[in-house]
Amino acid sequence: MKKAFGFLWQNFELFFWIGALLSLFFMEPAGDHFSLCPLKNMGFEYCPGCGLGHSIHYAMRLDIADSFTNHPLGIFGLVVIILRIYKLIKLNFKTNYHGHQTATTYSGR
Repeated sequence: MKKAFGFLWQNFELFFWIGALLSLFFMEPAGDHFSLCPLKNMGFEYCPGCGLGHSIHYAMRLDIADSFTNHPLGIFGLVVIILRIYKLIKLNFKTNYHGHQTATTYSGR
């Protein structure tokens, strides 16, 4: 049980980003829905980050025009998240299979 918890804790960021991309891929962007945006929930009309999730959703479905319409930085955000996932997988492989210890590894103690 400790090993499983340690593995999950050590790779929390990796699982978080993969889960975030999966949830954005399967979301339904059309229609009015609940928003996690604190500015929108406080009643502000404009938020610089609103539409980013929709933009990433459309970018993953290769609908570039709708992606850019929702937020101009959606494609860039998707690329950054994918590169971060790649880096975390590479770091995990290097740490677990080659015996290298890094500052981010879980010691299990």
